Amino acid sequence: MKEHRKRADDTDAAVATTRRPPPGGKTARVVAGWATAARRRFGAGDLGPLPVILVLAAVWTVFQLLNRNFLSPRNLSNLSVDIVGTGLIAVGIVFVLLIGELDLSVGSISGLAAALFAVLNVHNGMPEWLALILAVLSGTAAGAIQGFSFARTRVPAFVVTLAGLLIWNGVMLLVLRTTGSIDLDENGLVAQLTNYYFDNDGVTYGLVALGPGLLFLVSCRDRRRRRAVGLPHRSLGEIGIRNGAVAVVALAAAYVLNRFHGLPLALLLFIVITGGLDVLLHSTHFGREIYAVGGGTEAARRASISVVRVQTAVLAISGTMAAIGGLFLASRITSVSQNSGSSVLLLNAIAAAVIGGTSLFGGRGSTWSAVLGVLIIQSISSGMAITDTPIAVQFVIIGGVLFAATVIDALSRRAQEAHRRA
Repeated sequence: MKEHRKRADDTDAAVATTRRPPPGGKTARVVAGWATAARRRFGAGDLGPLPVILVLAAVWTVFQLLNRNFLSPRNLSNLSVDIVGTGLIAVGIVFVLLIGELDLSVGSISGLAAALFAVLNVHNGMPEWLALILAVLSGTAAGAIQGFSFARTRVPAFVVTLAGLLIWNGVMLLVLRTTGSIDLDENGLVAQLTNYYFDNDGVTYGLVALGPGLLFLVSCRDRRRRRAVGLPHRSLGEIGIRNGAVAVVALAAAYVLNRFHGLPLALLLFIVITGGLDVLLHSTHFGREIYAVGGGTEAARRASISVVRVQTAVLAISGTMAAIGGLFLASRITSVSQNSGSSVLLLNAIAAAVIGGTSLFGGRGSTWSAVLGVLIIQSISSGMAITDTPIAVQFVIIGGVLFAATVIDALSRRAQEAHRRA
């Protein structure tokens, strides 16, 4: 009996030793689990934002070596404002790409919204706030018309929006008439969108700290909802590590910005709008419907999803974001002209969404991918400017990065399909 009891005690001790958590504590276990999940995702072809971050790091390193002023607070502050107009348009493009379509009219819609605002405010004396609202609504209406036409007729969206590109550009020229260009009030509401800075250090750090705090609350809410219905969810440790990393990056950015003029209002609005739309995509029923339509239109119909409503709403969102982006671009130069909403703007916005990691095949991507993509494009433009590199080389480099992004997207999709078959 004693020998049997001793053997049982030894067995219990062995089991306890086996179940003992690995050295390093809870944080080490979370990191190890995170690394294992990352390896599993990479093996399945889901690379996430890693390639984009590596490209951005390479771009910054090269230009810093070529010119030590590239990463100066002044240049980074200017860069943070320059990305906003095109970035907002690219965020709208992300929504269209998620359903597997393409919007070619965003450049013309952005120019039309800026022209409408300028004519209403400068020529007709309408209050800025009212002219701004009407300009944004014009983008919403243009996008909704295109979306409904595409959804009902089932003509490919790129054909409908290609017609829209010509139509809205023509309407913009009619609005401007023979004026050519209109200068905006440099002290007005729209001009302040890209010229106002929070120059108090404490205010900057406080506003920047709100981002990680809100992200933590949203992550905890999502974890609680998924856990309640038995779905896979992140641990609190993983959420803490993720939000800690975001907080470090945000505070470092605030430190750099405070060394120049402070936090730009344009950058703050850009982050708030992008974050709000990301919550819409990942934490609402409508967002899940968008991903479902992108995964397969016919399957979405059989799941009782109103495909017409989703497609119309997505194009309306794209038009709205194009209008808002156009106003920020007009604010940056405090004028509107017949060249507003040029073809280069359209190409940069689409390239930003794709380079950032949004799939051309639909169903994969996020609003933050547009932020990373436009940051790469604008970093290349800024680096070219301070190193006196010809603009032709800039187009070649951006085109090469775009081609590489599409190749990675195609290979990633192929790897995911092979992994599902396996």
